[in-house]
Amino acid sequence: MPVNSSLRAELTLEADVLVIGGGPAGAWAALTAAREGARVVLVDKGYCGTSGVAATAGVGHWAVPPDETLRGEAMALRTRLGGFITDPVWQARVLDETWRRLEELGRAGYPTSRDDAGGSVLRIGQAPHYMRFMRGLVQRAGVSILDHSPAFELLADPEGTVAGARGIQRQKRRTWEVRAGAVVVATGGCTWKSKSLGGDVNTGDGQLFAAEVGARLSGMEFSSFFGIVPKGTSMDKNGYFGFATFTRDDGSPIEGQLFGSRAPLLKASLDGGVYAQFDRAPEHLRPVMRAAMPNFFMVMDKIGADPFARRFAIDFVLEGTVRGTGGLRVVDSECWTGVPGLFAAGDTASREVIVGGATGAGAPNAAWAVSSGTWAGRAAARHGQLVRGRRADLVGTGGAGIRPAHGAAGAKGAWRELLRAVQAETHSIEINVFRTDERLRRSLAALDGLWRGARTSIGGELDEQLRVRECAAMIAMARWSYASALVRTETRAMHTREDYPATDEAQQHRIVSGGLDDVWATVDAAEGPCERLAS
Repeated sequence: MPVNSSLRAELTLEADVLVIGGGPAGAWAALTAAREGARVVLVDKGYCGTSGVAATAGVGHWAVPPDETLRGEAMALRTRLGGFITDPVWQARVLDETWRRLEELGRAGYPTSRDDAGGSVLRIGQAPHYMRFMRGLVQRAGVSILDHSPAFELLADPEGTVAGARGIQRQKRRTWEVRAGAVVVATGGCTWKSKSLGGDVNTGDGQLFAAEVGARLSGMEFSSFFGIVPKGTSMDKNGYFGFATFTRDDGSPIEGQLFGSRAPLLKASLDGGVYAQFDRAPEHLRPVMRAAMPNFFMVMDKIGADPFARRFAIDFVLEGTVRGTGGLRVVDSECWTGVPGLFAAGDTASREVIVGGATGAGAPNAAWAVSSGTWAGRAAARHGQLVRGRRADLVGTGGAGIRPAHGAAGAKGAWRELLRAVQAETHSIEINVFRTDERLRRSLAALDGLWRGARTSIGGELDEQLRVRECAAMIAMARWSYASALVRTETRAMHTREDYPATDEAQQHRIVSGGLDDVWATVDAAEGPCERLAS
């Protein structure tokens, strides 16, 4: 890995499990692995407990009481919204695991309140409190945390087993290397640095690491989610827009969906102004809404808008695979990627099995973070302890952005041009939402050229190295997304093809993708047709 010669000596650590990412999924993975007796190191690009999209949110979980009827209805709803490509076995597992783990939080001391019947209720409403509590649990479990320490690449032994990672500590200006028996990637999804709230650390790093060692992705065509923001702000918390009426400049209504396709809203935005008003929120709930998501109303108060009393202008910001569903394909119930020693959790992994092609929004994604983090952490602990003490020569597996092809090196500041160019292909509503064969192929050709640029670019200073590597990951994510979108020749859930506007029942399957210099996408033959739940 390129290192400026003025930096201090590299930090080297050993562990049974390395968790990359400090959001909810990473925290649950680290906590679970430590409780299984593993020596655990967690590294985060920011500060574990405050960085990422979850830490800025008002968070609720897909937590349905263990009642067969209630859970059946919840699963069926997500299946319909998601285009009938979910998996009821996975949905049930997530509901079960989430219910159990949240009960543990109460026993661990997380604040509770009383319901109308006088029972104790765990209320995880404001994520900053939740994530601060999780950081405390992780630390008390004995996990070593490296904050402000982005990973650059995975390490692997001669047989291809993943055995750690390398990165940098930005504040201490030194490199780090953690040798571990197993790795959990929980780095989140990708927003292509759209300035969505908390999302600029989510650049697809973990997906690129995994692809470089042979992992596959799934559902990358479901990457076109644009969040709603009050115009002129980055406040993209969208839960309350379920109470909104949407209108055009002239006051005429717009029919839009928050959890399936937002195409009608986005189409209207191309023709003029779009407005929202929370006029369908019951009067008695309005104070509760303010208390549950104070950061949203702080922004509304700042711009002088009362969302209940009058309409306000809105805009759209790309939330990509954070609110979309694509990510690494897990191949078993333990969230294994199929690469020895490598597991995935949270938004880094595909959530198609629980929400299909619709957004996981807050609640299902939060439940997936809890459950997948638990499963990946437990499996990684077992694998890591099994190989404890084995020594092997490890090599870095990273390429684009840190090991230029053919020994070339890009100019200083080249990452800025790469970033602007990849954003031009991904932030465009015309390209990314209203897809056609022609637009997708034209964009892929441009992205292929950007990838070649990333393969020959490298930064000198640590921060520049990080930015080039992030650009490489964002370019890779865009290429997998559009290659998958070309294969799905239909409109399903959030994936909209203007040249194929109907849903094709023959395409009730999932799409897998992968590759680096040569990107590919195809029908996931291993899954077969997805099961269709009864309404």
